[in-house]
Amino acid sequence: MRAVLCTAFEGIKALSLADAAEPQPAAGEVLIDVHAASVSYMDYLMTCGGYQMRPALPYVPGTDAAGVVVACGENVTRFRRGDRVSCMSWFGGFAERMVAREASTARLPANVGFAVGSTILNNYLTAWYALIVRARLQAGETVLVTGAAGGIGLACVELAHLLGAKVIAVVGSAAKAALVRQHGAAEAIDHSCEDVRQRVKALTGDQGLDVCVDNVGGALFTTLARLMNWGGRLTPIGFTSGEIPSLAMNLPLLKNYSIVGVFIATWTARCPDEASRAAETLMAWVGEGKLCPHIDRVLPLERVAEAMGAIADRSSQGRIVLKVR
Repeated sequence: MRAVLCTAFEGIKALSLADAAEPQPAAGEVLIDVHAASVSYMDYLMTCGGYQMRPALPYVPGTDAAGVVVACGENVTRFRRGDRVSCMSWFGGFAERMVAREASTARLPANVGFAVGSTILNNYLTAWYALIVRARLQAGETVLVTGAAGGIGLACVELAHLLGAKVIAVVGSAAKAALVRQHGAAEAIDHSCEDVRQRVKALTGDQGLDVCVDNVGGALFTTLARLMNWGGRLTPIGFTSGEIPSLAMNLPLLKNYSIVGVFIATWTARCPDEASRAAETLMAWVGEGKLCPHIDRVLPLERVAEAMGAIADRSSQGRIVLKVR
């Protein structure tokens, strides 16, 4: 089958289009004809060897995909051949066929295409886990999202808005500020030209943030740790700045706020039924137009380097999609 291979943990230069062996579904897995796959920062980071796991080389990158089920392993009960699905896995999406766990696969609504379908699961399921499961977000609370124009960030903005929160989005350009407002942000802070601390204090009347979803880490996390409300929830998701921050623990002590980690892979593995139900709800909301994934552009599989480059230099918004079939 045709696939993108990563032959070394050297980033984009180690990617090539080649023939690869077709995967086979194990028990509890489905085999999918991939029609579209979206590109995430995690995909890029993994090819560079900077993610917390390293697949055996060579491997096929690609976390999120959508397509048609062609075979099911033993004990699979929710899917059958011919089902249109969205799926996620650690890797394997940038190929004509991939396998995914049944618990990490969801049926696509009839009115949702494969390109959009490939952008849903990892983004919105992470947002669900962060906001609903971990932060216990309530309507009327103030939520700040960093990296808000990226795939997961924009999903958090949309879902928080849908749940009735006031959303403050932190972005890095005026164009990205316009995008997050279109997806439900009440306020946007452009950290390239605005002081985040002063803007948050002004926007919250010095009360602070009820929930903060941080995709960036580094110095920004340290700033936000001083801007939490009494009883707030600070949720680190990722570290796209490249710096894993440390925290003075007197800050959550004095404000009685919680630091709540968000790692979706552990949740889906430990609570597969709960994750599957959440995925089904999210798919329904996309089908009903309550959630609207943003596609930056659609490129052929051969242009994977271009897609990865846009992720690396932060020029993309939402998700870039690779057309596989």
